[in-house]
Amino acid sequence: MHILVVEDETRLAELIVRYLRECGHTAEARHDGPTGLQAARDPRLDAAVVDVMLPGLEGTELCARLRGEGSDLPIVLLTARGTVPERIAGLDAGADDYLVKPFAMDELHARLRAVARRRPPATGRLTVGDLVLDPEQQRAWRAGVELDLSRREFAVLRVLMEHPGRVVGRHRLLEEVWDGEPDIRSNAIDVHISKLRAKVDRPFGRATITTLRGLGYRLETGS
Repeated sequence: MHILVVEDETRLAELIVRYLRECGHTAEARHDGPTGLQAARDPRLDAAVVDVMLPGLEGTELCARLRGEGSDLPIVLLTARGTVPERIAGLDAGADDYLVKPFAMDELHARLRAVARRRPPATGRLTVGDLVLDPEQQRAWRAGVELDLSRREFAVLRVLMEHPGRVVGRHRLLEEVWDGEPDIRSNAIDVHISKLRAKVDRPFGRATITTLRGLGYRLETGS
């Protein structure tokens, strides 16, 4: 699993991250609410461990905002105070489980596995490098940031991501994106490729969508 740890006690965050990596997972840490919320929007995450008392934004509010955005990321809340009202507030905010400090790392690992198992598997999601596209939800992300794409731009990106590292000819794009419409403008594909680069590549300092004159376009996999 790829797990996010949002904990303002730096030493504890480091211990959790190290333990999870020793268990064979990948893990990263954030130490305040706002940066934790931003990191938690990454669609590549499988689960998150979130402390309740965080600077800038409390853990319960972080959960509530994610759920309000439609995120189903499994979340285990950590707290030094395990009162019933506090646990209820966390669960009502959208947390999947609750763990009171101090805790055993083995128990945290078990709870993470449990909440991750309850998450419905993503179907048909495409991933190329840090690009992620979900055809079912009609959403796409780069480096965890959601992309604002038109319907045609999304369709062009989807075709490119279905053939990473390979040339996609103009004829294929016409067939799959424009349904072979005979009266589309001759530069329609070029216009959409240019718009995609402006949204998918340039803001992130990437150059992944390339043009091969006379052949078509290719989504590079090494950038």
